[in-house]
Amino acid sequence: MADQFDETKENEKEENVSSEKAEEEYEKICFVCRRPESRAGKMITMPGNITICQDCMQKAFDSFEQGGSPYGLNINGTGNGQQGGFDLSALSNLPGVGFINLADLGNGEREIPKKQKLKKKKEKKEQQPFDRRAIPAPHQIKKMLDEYVVGQDQAKKAISVAVYNHYKRVGSDSGDGVEIEKSNMLLLGPTGSGKTYLVKTLARLLDVPLAIADATSLTEAGYIGDDIESVVSKLLQAAGNDVDKAERGIIYIDEIDKIAKKRNTNTRDVSGESVQQELLKMLEGSEVEVPVGSNSKNAMVPMTTVNTNNILFICGGAFPELEEIIKERLTKESSIGFRAELRDKYDKEENLLCKAETEDLKKFGMIPEFLGRLPILVSLEALTKEFMIRILKEPKNAILRQYEKLLQMDEVQLVFEEEALESIAEKAMERHTGARALRAILEEYMLDIMYEIPKDDNIGRVTITKAYIEKNGGPIIDMRGVMRLGVQA
Repeated sequence: MADQFDETKENEKEENVSSEKAEEEYEKICFVCRRPESRAGKMITMPGNITICQDCMQKAFDSFEQGGSPYGLNINGTGNGQQGGFDLSALSNLPGVGFINLADLGNGEREIPKKQKLKKKKEKKEQQPFDRRAIPAPHQIKKMLDEYVVGQDQAKKAISVAVYNHYKRVGSDSGDGVEIEKSNMLLLGPTGSGKTYLVKTLARLLDVPLAIADATSLTEAGYIGDDIESVVSKLLQAAGNDVDKAERGIIYIDEIDKIAKKRNTNTRDVSGESVQQELLKMLEGSEVEVPVGSNSKNAMVPMTTVNTNNILFICGGAFPELEEIIKERLTKESSIGFRAELRDKYDKEENLLCKAETEDLKKFGMIPEFLGRLPILVSLEALTKEFMIRILKEPKNAILRQYEKLLQMDEVQLVFEEEALESIAEKAMERHTGARALRAILEEYMLDIMYEIPKDDNIGRVTITKAYIEKNGGPIIDMRGVMRLGVQA
């Protein structure tokens, strides 16, 4: 019994030491102004695990002396309202925090959620320059992308070079006076062509923090919706509240075409042109004050500063009406004469977005200053029937391989006939939603199979036929005992 007691005490000591070490990794935060210790200076620790910065404490004393308030602050937590003692409620006299009942903070141990804690910055002597050799060469990046993304060779090549050059810039020394500028990217492509998937795969392969934001939720400061800073706040969360790591991450802003200037409107454009204007400084590189562990600024959330100078911004959008603008530019020559271009020459062109230029995007509603901060324009090709079939079976995590793995867990082999794949691709093309249609179609046809197969342990193989996809027949079911004899059931 004594040995068990000693062992329990040792375990408790180890847990306390490990928790203390974990707490040392995070900064203390002022409970009044919510500033971290790196910005507010040394904190005063009070009973109840309350930390207050010296500025807020001084303001509390000043407000007491000026107003002659009977409230006092007793470090031992025994203030009784008499002269010489001070209650925590004196801090409520501070401007902007009158609505907080600070006296309640002393009741018990006050614990800040871990997601709102900010990691301490390492000392300068411990900081090491970014090793660009950790980032693979462009051809290696493209080779890794080829394993997961089918086609889009030009887009993958452009992204690989841009990312490699960006991280060379992060690790470069500007001592010779040559400063390399940022190479932010703008991805154009029809819906379902793989814009978001490309960026997700890239961030996973490079092991850098990635934040994906939706431009449709962004509004001008002061209006309902997400502020521009929420984009950087998401990256900080993805980096585990480590500012140094976040400042070398990637931010992907999807649906960027939805913040184009609104045409023929007399109302204030709070989610269009104004959002583009507010994004300018962030794209170029600036100090942004962001909330920690939250998407919105408020009095109860700590704030920190993130420098966006070394953050790579990638914007993507489908730009649905841009094709008409490109077509108009390409056919603007006179329609009379031997060299005239036919008006319907580009009507059946599938990859018109590959011919997009900056002037077309200006007409669409993107302001010139915004486009100037996205120097690399990458267009993704529209998916053809052949692309769809390859997407089904070639990538490492192809949709067919996912279903095969699901059925393997039930010890059942799943086989797709080539004609069935062609039929699935044709149905996906009719939906005009890109590669997303493939998942939707397979979910529809695999529902009954995934429901019925676990009922019978004797089923050994399921073959998906073209007749089943076209609803003219059913899948071929092979039983285990019959399969060994080579007889089809």
